Amino acid sequence: MIDIKSPDNVSTAAVVSLGLLGGWLTARETGIRPLGGVILAAAGGWAIRSWLAKTDPVTTAGLTALYVGGFGASHPLAKKIGAWPAVAAVTAVAGGAACVLSDLK
Repeated sequence: MIDIKSPDNVSTAAVVSLGLLGGWLTARETGIRPLGGVILAAAGGWAIRSWLAKTDPVTTAGLTALYVGGFGASHPLAKKIGAWPAVAAVTAVAGGAACVLSDLK
């Protein structure tokens, strides 16, 4: 039997960071962009599971929009400041929001 961590005990800031940074790095290093999307989606699903348990539906929707929006915003931002700084910036914002609105409660 697999012992899955309770959603109340998951650090969603870490999961969000893993999804954004790990998804980007996976896509970059393998050259397979959809593989990076798998990492992004899996981490997002894991974070949403915890947000639903720890917060309310409105906060969950907002954090989800920020996560997905950060992914989308990193692309045009990368054209202005470079890929690594763009991914780092959106990860800091999304991870920070997850920490404050979910993990510290």
